[in-house]
Amino acid sequence: MAKILILGHSYLNLLFPLFICIGIHCFLYSQIQAGDDGVDGGFNSIFTVSSFTYAETSLKPYDWRYIRVNLPPWFSSMSVNIESDVDIDLKNIRKASRSPLPVICFREGGPPLPDVYNTSLTGLVLDYVSNGSFGGIQGLQNVEQCYPMQKIITLRLTNEQISPGVWYFGIFNGIGPMRTQSKMINRGQSFSFSGNVSVEGCTAPMVSGKFCNQTVNLLTCVDRYNLNKSSSDDKTSNPVAENLIVCRNADQTCHVDNGPKVFSLNVMEFSEKLIIMASNIGFRQKQSSNSSKNANAIILMCYARHGAMPLDTLHDYSANISKSPLVIPAPKLGRWYVTVQPVNLPNSGGIREQSREACYSLEWQVFGCPLNKAGPNCTWQRYKLQTVVRKNPSAPFESYYLPLNEMVLSNSANFPLEPLLSNSSYGGNNDVAWTFFLVDIPSGAAGGNIHIRVTSDDKMSYEMYLRYGGFPSLDNWDYFCTNSTSRSNGSMFFKLYDSTEKSISFYIFYAREGTWNLGLRHLNSASSGSIGQTSMSISLERCPQECSSHGTCQSVLDTSGLSLYSYCDCDRNHGGFDCSVELVSRKGRIWQSISLIASNAAAVLPAYWALRHKAFAEWVLFTSSGISSGLYHACDVGTWCALTFHVLQFMDFWLSFMAVVSTFVYLAAIDETSKRTIHTVVAIVTAIMAETGPTRSSNIVLVLAIGTLGLIVGWLIELCTRYRPFSSSFEFHLNPFDRWLTIRYWIHNLIQSLLKRFRWGFVIAGFAALAMAAISWTLETSQTYWIWHSMWHVSIYTSSFLFLCSKAKAVNCEDERPSDGNYVLTRQNSFPEGNRRQQIGRFPFCILFI
Repeated sequence: MAKILILGHSYLNLLFPLFICIGIHCFLYSQIQAGDDGVDGGFNSIFTVSSFTYAETSLKPYDWRYIRVNLPPWFSSMSVNIESDVDIDLKNIRKASRSPLPVICFREGGPPLPDVYNTSLTGLVLDYVSNGSFGGIQGLQNVEQCYPMQKIITLRLTNEQISPGVWYFGIFNGIGPMRTQSKMINRGQSFSFSGNVSVEGCTAPMVSGKFCNQTVNLLTCVDRYNLNKSSSDDKTSNPVAENLIVCRNADQTCHVDNGPKVFSLNVMEFSEKLIIMASNIGFRQKQSSNSSKNANAIILMCYARHGAMPLDTLHDYSANISKSPLVIPAPKLGRWYVTVQPVNLPNSGGIREQSREACYSLEWQVFGCPLNKAGPNCTWQRYKLQTVVRKNPSAPFESYYLPLNEMVLSNSANFPLEPLLSNSSYGGNNDVAWTFFLVDIPSGAAGGNIHIRVTSDDKMSYEMYLRYGGFPSLDNWDYFCTNSTSRSNGSMFFKLYDSTEKSISFYIFYAREGTWNLGLRHLNSASSGSIGQTSMSISLERCPQECSSHGTCQSVLDTSGLSLYSYCDCDRNHGGFDCSVELVSRKGRIWQSISLIASNAAAVLPAYWALRHKAFAEWVLFTSSGISSGLYHACDVGTWCALTFHVLQFMDFWLSFMAVVSTFVYLAAIDETSKRTIHTVVAIVTAIMAETGPTRSSNIVLVLAIGTLGLIVGWLIELCTRYRPFSSSFEFHLNPFDRWLTIRYWIHNLIQSLLKRFRWGFVIAGFAALAMAAISWTLETSQTYWIWHSMWHVSIYTSSFLFLCSKAKAVNCEDERPSDGNYVLTRQNSFPEGNRRQQIGRFPFCILFI
């Protein structure tokens, strides 16, 4: 028995850990099941998809940055944390100008553009951005939302608020047409920002929700389903389409405690409509209930949403499918989510019953058409356009689109329309038909622009409607253009450039990646008697209208390096996204040219003074500086460019820096060898400054510091040169009392030397002119640049002239010394004590004359 007991204890020791493991496994499984049933806190169901950290970045006035974030279909939330040194009082900005305001903008599918039109400022929300700001935002691929930049921005956006796909954040330090204007010097407040963007997703494929705790049910689908054999009633039937997909759940779906159920379906092809219906609606009564209420006492509310979890407060479509099916016309491609929520009607006592489970069978019907057909009864034509890439390495992603049709052969970007038009119609209007064209925008090309142009020999009667991911219609479109008075002018991403009776040309800015559908509404070709020829061109371009011939197209990567976008770098007189906004009129341009060029004539003053006093190096510097500045500003305002803009800008700033430093060095009475050495060192340093960052405001302080340093070095050279011949013969023989007298006399004579060496009236006037130059530099803005920069030219050259005039004739210390050195040595000890002290302080102090 002892052995049996020992064996029993041994088995217990082995089974006890097993029981513990089984218990833990059951607990975890129950937690996961609870999470699937809608209870918060699903165990280990969320993982980090991606996380990007953006280092501190500085934005100058009217500068901007884009951040791209990819959200996969299984994402649960996106966390955004941005810190900046911006401190804005919303109460003050409501009354002030909004153009220089730092803002942050959000857009789905493409980079935001808050300043294409002045009307786009209506998207600016003068409030702090928060999680609740995105609660009611839908369709941000066609609009954008902008908020004032904050010191700290913390967001957590879930899949119940935003859809998966590509999202862009745009951070702008000022908006308006001047954002793309070419500027020599940016004036205004700069700010810096840094941030982190992380994306979390659900580990389980059939789980969604912001906490990954909502089970998503997939329905079993059958292709080419026979509509006559389906369980759907006749009121939802139309003539049978060739491609019909029907999806249904095999068993009835029952709701526990009237909780919601979520279903999903992927629409892979362009379809005419999507129908969602419920059948076999009834109750599964619980044991504790004796109620006998019939199925008419329940309401099945159905909420459908494309790409995101639908809520009763946020959805695309809704219907009571217990009464009639939910019909979604021309559904978009991608994943659709449907939430079914049963709602019990109150009984006779006015109390809602919660004791029974609602059950039903859910069915989807996706009506499709053959490959080249579309519309009701699949009677209209649709064409998949092929992409032809343009061979231009400097303009990536540029291409044009041609139809895959043997009747249309074209070697250019234009193709004829008449052979492609639909010749049948549907409905009561037999004279109108539709023709559809499918255009694919490749991944990474969201920074491009769709350009559509139609020209005809006769008066056109075409209407164009565009929609992303689905067929457009008169009631469902993203952009449209019918004539010169009816178009999508309210959109900030649509712009009409040409609209006449015979031609239409418009752009879709920063088009979203994916498939676009262009619907052409026209007269039925079978009944139309038109004999004119119409041609169409659809292309993807980097910059619209080639920047209107007023700028150059620049292509850069966004901050994350994941996407390429283009923008126009306009000239000094134009701005706007396409450089079509004239910021400076012709008359104003003339006055600016005269002011900025003629003000450099002030360089004649210091140049004439230098030539009169035979300071030929300084004369060359001041003359060259005035000429190069005049040539640079002539090119800057668009009058005439003698050389390239970069070369002229470098010469202007470099020679200006050298002229300022040369004025300081000239004030030191040193020999030409030392002066050439200082000029060579200064030339190298200022050349680097003019090449790396000529327009920085800090350059003024650096140039003045370099000039002051050159003046001090010149004084030291002068000190060492004049002190060496005669100071050492007696200075080491002084006792401590004589040393103190020497220092006192040195200070006294230094002050006297400074007073005698300069004409102080010119010094004071020179500093006043220099202060005026500094004020002019500070007051420069993009609007008043030509006024204050002209004042800068006059002030800085005048200050150089006055400083040059302030240098008095140098005192010749050698004339004050005794002519015979032996006499000094012989008489040195015969002086009385008082004369000796006077003699000690007499000679060394001339060495400090400036």
